[in-house]
Amino acid sequence: MGQQEKVATSLAGAVSEEISASLAPVDAELERRYPGDPGSRQPVHTVYVPGDAFAADTIRTWGDRALAALDEHAPDAAAFAAVLGLSDELAEPVHSRVRAKLEREPIEDLRVDFEDGYGPRPDAEEDEAAARAARLIAEAYRDGTAAPYMGIRMKCMEAAVRDRGIRTLDVFLTGLIDAGGLPDGLVLTLPKVTYAEQVTAFARLLEAFEKVHGLESGRLGFEIQIETSQSILATDGTATVARMIQAAEGRATGLHYGTFDYSACLGVSAAYQAGDHPAADHAKAVMQVAAAGTGVRVSDGSTNVLPVGPTAKVHDAWRLHHGLTRRALARAYYQGWDMHPGHLPTRYAAVFAFYREGFEQAAARLARYANRTGGDVMDEPATAKALSGYLLRGLDCGALDIAEVARLTGLTRTDLEGYAAPRRGDLTVSGK
Repeated sequence: MGQQEKVATSLAGAVSEEISASLAPVDAELERRYPGDPGSRQPVHTVYVPGDAFAADTIRTWGDRALAALDEHAPDAAAFAAVLGLSDELAEPVHSRVRAKLEREPIEDLRVDFEDGYGPRPDAEEDEAAARAARLIAEAYRDGTAAPYMGIRMKCMEAAVRDRGIRTLDVFLTGLIDAGGLPDGLVLTLPKVTYAEQVTAFARLLEAFEKVHGLESGRLGFEIQIETSQSILATDGTATVARMIQAAEGRATGLHYGTFDYSACLGVSAAYQAGDHPAADHAKAVMQVAAAGTGVRVSDGSTNVLPVGPTAKVHDAWRLHHGLTRRALARAYYQGWDMHPGHLPTRYAAVFAFYREGFEQAAARLARYANRTGGDVMDEPATAKALSGYLLRGLDCGALDIAEVARLTGLTRTDLEGYAAPRRGDLTVSGK
C-alpha cells in the first residue's frame, strides 16, 4: 500500500450549489427536448397501400406474393444468395429467416394511404374508405392478424386539401374509437409539411380529438413526412426540420423521407431520383442530426423500381433494392418504405444479413464491456449503448434469437435494454 494522499479543496460548497442553480433551467430544457430514444420497437419498413386497395387480407396477400416471388425467381438459399451477393455463411440462415418472416409477419408497419397513393376522390367515397380502414384495422388487432404498427397517411395541411385531410382523419379515428378504442400500434403520418406552423396545427387537431373522447393528453402521436425543400432549409437559412420536431410539442414520433417528392422539389430529373442521390443524402443527414436524442426516429424513403417481369429484371430490381437498404442501414437509417410485395424478400434479406454478419463481433465487444475485461477495442458507455441497440434491433425484427444473444453476451434482454437506454450523464463519465 502506498502513502495515502491528502485531499484538499479550495471552493466552498456554495459555489457548486450556485452553479447547479444557474444551470437548472438548462437541465430541465435538456430533459424536455432530448429525452432519448423511447426504447420501443422500430419497424424495419413501412408499407404503403392505397385506401381503396386496403383489405382484410392485405398483409397475408403481400406475404404470399413475396413467397411466390422467391419460389419463382430464387427457389433456394444458394440462388437467393447468388443474386444478392451474400456469403456462403449467410446464405442459409438469411434465406430461412426471410421465408419464416414472410410466413409469420410479412409486414411490420402498414400505412393505409389517403394521399398520393389515393388521390382526389368524391367526398362520400373517401369517407367510406376511411371508415372501412378503421373497421378493418380494429378487426385485425382483435383477431391477431394486424401488423405490429398500422395507421393512415392523410392529406396534408395545405389549404387546397386541408379540410379533406382533417375529415378523413376524424372519420378514421372516430371509427377506431367506436370499434373499441385506439390500438397500441396506431401510427399517423402527416405528409408534405413545409412550415412548422402546420405541425403545430396538426398537434392541436389531435389534442382536440383527445379532449372530445376523454383520452390522455398526448395519446396521439404522428410522423412528419419530409418531402419539400422548405422542410429542410427555411428562407432564413435555418434547419426547418428541427423547428418541426419542437412544433409537434412532444407528439412527433418519426421523420419519414419522401424520395420522389423531395427530389422533384429540388429539380432532380426522374432518372436520378433515388435514395442515394447527393440531395437525398443531405436531406437525411439534416433529419438525422435534428432528431438525434429527441426520441424522434428517422426513416429512409423508397425505390420506385419494382421487381416484376422476367427473372433477369426481377434480379436487377432485387439487387438495387438490397443495395439501397444496406446502404441506409450503414448510415443508421433503420427503417424505409416498401411499395410492392416483391420488395419484402430483399428488405428482410438486407436487414437480416446486416445484423447477422456483425452479430458475433458486437456480442463479444458488449460482453467484454459488461465484464470489464480487456480486448483490442476500448469501448465506452456510448459504444455499449450502440452495441446493445444493434442487438435489440436484430432481435426485434427476427434476424437474431435471444438464446444466441444470451449465449455470446451472457446478458438478458433486460440487461441489453439497460445498456441501450443509460441515464443522462452515464455517456459522459469518461469525459468524452
